[in-house]
Amino acid sequence: TPLGGEPVFIGENYWDKLTLEYGSEATGTYLRAAELKHGRSAMLAVTGFAFHKLGLTLNNISPHEYLSIRDNIKFADLAAMSPIEAVKHIPAEGMAQIFAAIAAVEIYELTHRNGKLAYDESVAPGLQPGGLTGDLGWNPLNIKVTDRRRLSELQNGRAAMFAISAWVAAEAIPGSVPI
Repeated sequence: TPLGGEPVFIGENYWDKLTLEYGSEATGTYLRAAELKHGRSAMLAVTGFAFHKLGLTLNNISPHEYLSIRDNIKFADLAAMSPIEAVKHIPAEGMAQIFAAIAAVEIYELTHRNGKLAYDESVAPGLQPGGLTGDLGWNPLNIKVTDRRRLSELQNGRAAMFAISAWVAAEAIPGSVPI
């Protein structure tokens, strides 16, 4: 907090309106899970975009020269492109792998409760009210998850969503972002 007061969520008033006036606590849990997922995706996108712009690309660390021999796509060719152009040149099979990884995480969250498959329920846990929380139960370092850490992750995710939007706009339309 810049002036030492209480922590403030950006958009706190809208959040209260969505959860108290239009929805329920379960609606709030679902929206928070969606925001958490989008924030995590944006943080990964920011990292990938920054690595590409800094020249830390797979042609420097991969033992393989080609991303796709069949399509004649080399890692060095992608490194010479802008991040947006590089993504456009990923083969369809690569995009399918990305989609499959995302789908596996989503299916896991829909079908598991407390880290266990909920096979005895008629409705998937993720489809029940308050079922999607964004907590996948994956904490290999056993870090204690506190409210402060949750708040930090949400705020970093929000910042990353703005950052990747601005970077993509600046890359796609030169001069669109003033800085």
